[in-house]
Amino acid sequence: MSIRHGLLALLSRGPRHGYQLRVEFEASTGATWPLNIGQVYTTLSRLERDGLVEPGESDEQGRVVYTLTADGRAELARWFGTPIVQSDRPRDELVIKLAMAVEAKEVDVAEVIRRQRTATMRALQQLTKAKRAATGGAAQRLVLDSMIFRAEAEQRWLDHCEAVLKEET
Repeated sequence: MSIRHGLLALLSRGPRHGYQLRVEFEASTGATWPLNIGQVYTTLSRLERDGLVEPGESDEQGRVVYTLTADGRAELARWFGTPIVQSDRPRDELVIKLAMAVEAKEVDVAEVIRRQRTATMRALQQLTKAKRAATGGAAQRLVLDSMIFRAEAEQRWLDHCEAVLKEET
């Protein structure tokens, strides 16, 4: 997820200070991607530098309130209007890890897969519990559903890896 674009989307609802943005970002994503307040302010500084937001007055507690600029609205519209393609995403560390395990000597690849499967199943259980307990509305549910679907897909991929390795032996 682009923190930059997430903050722009939140600012499209109206002026906000950094702490509000952090709280609303985490609420929207069900706190599945916690933000460090330093990340928020670093991103706001870059957005200001790029002319996408502008700082306004400070609130009664001395926090600067940021507003989306016209360029910021245009950037947000571009982001919402542009599909995310697989090549835009970072490398998948698990895929790299298993590929390297297969090529490495003295690595029990089946054990690497077993440990990953256990960890993924544990994560899937936690996500399912979080979904049942969620009260954050549709945004939070969609985030949790996405993470559940990815964990389920990872389990299927691990099954596939085991099958391929059995064919090779």
